[in-house]
Amino acid sequence: MRRLEIIGVEGLGEIGPGDPLGRLVVEACARHGVTLLDGDVLVLAQKIVSKSEGRAVDLGTVKPSGEASRLSAELDGKDPRLLELILGESRRIVAKGRSTIVVETHHGFVCANAGIDLSNIGVERALLLPRDPDGSARRIREEVQELTGTAVGVLITDTFGRPWRLGTTDVAIGVAGFGPLIDYRGGKDPYGYELKASVTAVADQIASAAELVMGKTDQVPAAIVRGCEVPQGDGSARELIRPAEDDLFRGGR
Repeated sequence: MRRLEIIGVEGLGEIGPGDPLGRLVVEACARHGVTLLDGDVLVLAQKIVSKSEGRAVDLGTVKPSGEASRLSAELDGKDPRLLELILGESRRIVAKGRSTIVVETHHGFVCANAGIDLSNIGVERALLLPRDPDGSARRIREEVQELTGTAVGVLITDTFGRPWRLGTTDVAIGVAGFGPLIDYRGGKDPYGYELKASVTAVADQIASAAELVMGKTDQVPAAIVRGCEVPQGDGSARELIRPAEDDLFRGGR
């Protein structure tokens, strides 16, 4: 019988700039009698990664541009300082309406507010996404391996909304130590039908599974996913982004 185990990593404490996340996770696991194993996937919420990398911004230091002020008037008075940060983190505006703005970030992610978070960071403060989430994941993986001798995969996750469906779910924005996609194309199902379009976003599946134990307000910002088969190699979350030429909603074929 196949089995998947998800272990919440508790007791990391409040994360500040410069804090070594790999070491903190290893120490928390040791306190709780959890041993990291080769093949485990360590899942970390974007929020603690951004905090450790000093990506928090005091909104009082942000001066809105004319464009941000115009958008604020258009979006039901949305904080123009927040909009200024969103514009700075974005390649383009994808959609906007009421008080919502969806953009494409410099990473290539399409999400609301450029992934900027205002919760659990303090009054009048905003938290930006890591500049290079894949690089962050690689550094944490190397730190864990140096401390434990264990080869784990690392995922950094964030919460995204979904077109046509209510509710949010966590997805992978940073990957290290394995491939984020499983490509079944060219294989055959049990009835002999050749699979032509089956590509599974295993990194996103792991991210959403880990969210079940991490929660939003439970202060469990990390989890270990054990027993999940993932592609070998060192992938990137950018592989999960659909190329523009294949995107029907951007005029692709």
